[in-house]
Formats: sequence, C-alpha cells, structure tokens
Amino acid sequence: MVSLAPLLKYDPSATPSAAQSLLSALKSSGFLYLTDSPIPPSLLSHVYKLSAEFFAHPSEEKNALPWTTPRANRGFSGMGMEKTSLGMSKEEVEKERGGEGDDQKESFEIGRDNEDGQPNQWPEGDTEFRKTMMDFFEQCKQLHAVVMKGIALALNLDPEFFADFVRQGDNTLRLLHYPSVPAGAFANGRVRAGLHSDYGSITLLFQDSRGGLQVEGEDGGFVDVTPIEGTIVMNAGDLLSRWSNGLIHSTRHRVVEPPLKMGKDEEWHPPRYSVAYFCNPDFDRTIEALPGTWEGSKGGKKWKPINSGDYLEQRLSATY
Repeated sequence: MVSLAPLLKYDPSATPSAAQSLLSALKSSGFLYLTDSPIPPSLLSHVYKLSAEFFAHPSEEKNALPWTTPRANRGFSGMGMEKTSLGMSKEEVEKERGGEGDDQKESFEIGRDNEDGQPNQWPEGDTEFRKTMMDFFEQCKQLHAVVMKGIALALNLDPEFFADFVRQGDNTLRLLHYPSVPAGAFANGRVRAGLHSDYGSITLLFQDSRGGLQVEGEDGGFVDVTPIEGTIVMNAGDLLSRWSNGLIHSTRHRVVEPPLKMGKDEEWHPPRYSVAYFCNPDFDRTIEALPGTWEGSKGGKKWKPINSGDYLEQRLSATY
C-alpha cells in the first residue's frame, strides 16, 4: 500500500520515500493499493448510488445514449458490445469471443466535458447525475496529476515533467455494472471480463465489496485483488510501460466471478459494481522513452514514438 498523503503535500522527510514505493510497486507487480485519498467518501458513495440507478433504467433509455466511436469513447455499452482482450485486431478479439464468450458486463463512458465534437451523452434532464460525475471526474483528474508527479520524482525527472501531458484531461470515467446471472453462466472458463491490459498511463479503480478482479502473476497464475475499504486500486497501462521503456509493467488482469456462498441465492451470482477512471496522456501528445530509461547500457529505445490518441483509438477499435 502507498499513502497519497506525502504526494499531495510535499514533505522532504516522506515524499521521496512514498514516490519510490509507488515506482517500486509499478516496476514489480504493476498494481498497488492507494490509501489516504483526497476524494470524499460521500462523493464516491453518491457516484455508486447514481450509477446503480442509471443501470436500473430500462434498456431503451440506456440504448438512447449509445457508445458510438473509439475516438469519442463516450456513452452506454450493453452486454456483449465490448470484449476486453489482449487482441490488437478485430479478428483476434473475435477469436477470443468464440472461446471465452462475451463479457458479462455493461458500462457507461464519460470523457471531459469540453472536447470539441465529442460531447458526453447525459440522461435527459438529470442534472444531478451530470454534476456528480463531472465533479468526480475532475477530482480523479487531479489525482492523476499527483501520481504522475510522484512517478517523475522517483525517476529523477523534474517533478513537473508530466504536467503538460495531463493538462487537458483526455481521460475516461467508466461506470461498470456486472448484472446478476445464473450460476451456470460461468461454465467452461467464461469470465466477467476477459484477460487484458489497460491502454493508457494509469487506472484508478474503485471496487464494491464483491471482488472478482484478478492479476496475472509471473508464473501464469492469478492473484485476487481483494477489495479493501478506503483504498483505490491503481495499475499501470500500456502507454506508461512504453513511456518508461518497459521499466514499469502493464500487468494483465481479468474479472471473474467469486465462488458462490451457500444460501438461498446460491443459484444466482449477485450483481457487481465498480468505477474505473482511465488516465491517459493528452491525445495530442507523442509518447516516447523517458530520459534515463534507454541511454547507454540500458539498451536503447524498445518502441518507436507513438501518438497517445491514435494508440488508444487503435486499441478500442479492436474491442468494440
């Protein structure tokens, strides 16, 4: 676990150590728990409440706010529309659909509210939903900047190195609902969400108490990321791994259904809710190996420079 407190307010006796702990976790497992979040628990609870209410709406109301394009990446995706995958092409992803089946989830994507030509899709007349989600979006955006400052410090870069890469906030707030399904829905290796890595810089995940997130270990086995109240699960994405020239790991993970507990509802898996905030470098920025990660004996740059927005659009195009 890494406390955010020394990263939020610089303390020469604690901040460098916290930054190194952050980097160490990202270099080893690629996943960690963040504690001492500045996001008010009351706001997170309200996000969960409004998310559950949204997903309880009739299908026709949700489908009236559809996810449209990979570049926009906003709106509602129903069951089976997306297949989280390691595949880089539609052909590869469709092959996985044939094995694991469709993901057992539905989602609602929200981006920054001021991007030209890419408006968010909001439930008509629900100003509370919009205000709450954008308040939460902004707080997560600020937290992204704090974490990136810590990574810069740990890599011996200027603490403000990443500031111009995260200024616009080309991030995605994703509300997730894994509906209640019969116990037999997960026969033959089927999962809630398929094995994948995230695409951007970091992901901030807020879990309910159900659990189900698993991280792939070096031996190919899976480790449960047990929900711990008051924490945020954070992991590195593909672009941060490329940025660090492979020093930081974008670890593969999946969502499964925890074993059923014996009782009156043992024939059904209860619903699961989570909230993911996918942090990205601004879409107009070019990502290439950071200073200090490739020179001399480090072996050179492993990847060519790539545009952030183009990379994310390519990955999303394959999974929808």
